[in-house]
Amino acid sequence: MDLRSKIKRVPEFKGVVFWDITPLLKDKQAFGQCIMDIADHFRDRDVNVVVSNEARGFIVGAPVAHELGVGFVPIRKKGKLPPEVHSFSYNKEYESDVIEIRDDGVQQGDKVLLVDDLLATGGTIKANADLVQKLGGEVVGMGFLVELEYLNPRKYLGDSYEIHSLVTINSTEET
Repeated sequence: MDLRSKIKRVPEFKGVVFWDITPLLKDKQAFGQCIMDIADHFRDRDVNVVVSNEARGFIVGAPVAHELGVGFVPIRKKGKLPPEVHSFSYNKEYESDVIEIRDDGVQQGDKVLLVDDLLATGGTIKANADLVQKLGGEVVGMGFLVELEYLNPRKYLGDSYEIHSLVTINSTEET
């Protein structure tokens, strides 16, 4: 199945090119294939928890966790989770941000799969990885529906993580 054809380019949405995954999510066969493909890629990594960042990451991460038969833990923006939480501050392209995870979300030695809908610059997923590692978890991989290769996220992330993206977009002009 051509998953790329299910992702729509929306030019000049809030000042950027927006890659809309809604048509992919609406197609039950395409969405199911995505969940299975990410889960299958990491099935032999002994993952015991999937962690995703809000909000669209939840859409992908929770069903991947279900498919792998493991737990799911959300990372949220500051103030969205009940105490006790662990916080992590990081810099984004134009601002700083704070993410939080429940204090019991990731334990020492957990093998964590990070899942999100889209890999752009790599800043948010790197912050997720840093937070998981700060808590003693081991990031065994990162899975994405879409990777914006033209933003060079792998260069930013380096060779420390196994990255698996189902669709790679090479240019803002790609239709």
